[in-house]
Amino acid sequence: MNVTLAQISPKLNRSNLDEILRIIELHKSSSDLIVFPELSLNGYSLQDKLSEDAWRLEELDALKDASKEIDIVVGGAIREANSFVNAALYFCEGKLLSKHNKVHLPNYGMFEEARYFEAGKFFESFKVRDTKVSMLVCEDLWHKSVHEELIKENPDLIIALVASPARGFSDDGLDIEKQWQTIIKTVASECKANLVFVNRVGFEDGLGFWGGSCIVNANAEIVEKLPHYEVVTKTFKLGE
Repeated sequence: MNVTLAQISPKLNRSNLDEILRIIELHKSSSDLIVFPELSLNGYSLQDKLSEDAWRLEELDALKDASKEIDIVVGGAIREANSFVNAALYFCEGKLLSKHNKVHLPNYGMFEEARYFEAGKFFESFKVRDTKVSMLVCEDLWHKSVHEELIKENPDLIIALVASPARGFSDDGLDIEKQWQTIIKTVASECKANLVFVNRVGFEDGLGFWGGSCIVNANAEIVEKLPHYEVVTKTFKLGE
């Protein structure tokens, strides 16, 4: 299975959909699955722009059409009745196969997601042909209760959509990256699953996102990794 990690720098507007479709077009003939970061359809620091920039699912039919040739995982702010959710969307074979609403919304320090989004209620897995998949969004993975849910679900593949700002700079690297790597290695090992971690890059309102997207195997080894701070879209063979 060929998986493309799309480490992009989303803008704070709706032009991201056109850019995402352009990237998909470039990779659809050489990849089986392409994964974009958290809120890649919108940008991260939406705040009051959420009411005008959030997407209705019916506005994303272009992604359904594109998924007839390649599976697509993308993050977006989605309008649901009278609320908004921070969602991971899995498009496959011309339809929206699964939607995970971020359950754990950070509301401390530089983060204020709980002010704007409605929290998801549960985690679930779904089948994509012969593969059982679980999707999570960023902060979800920082909670031990989520690890326990994942172990029960027993997925073959875990997909983590992330928008992690750089912080904790030191002579031997980023503290936040070390924390993330500990978490995703632990989860991959606990679930005996491959894990795809896609973090964004770029700057928004003083926040700089560090990238470092990677693939972790079931032995808790980082087998593929993208650089820091650079927009990179690269395809890897999953499991090799």
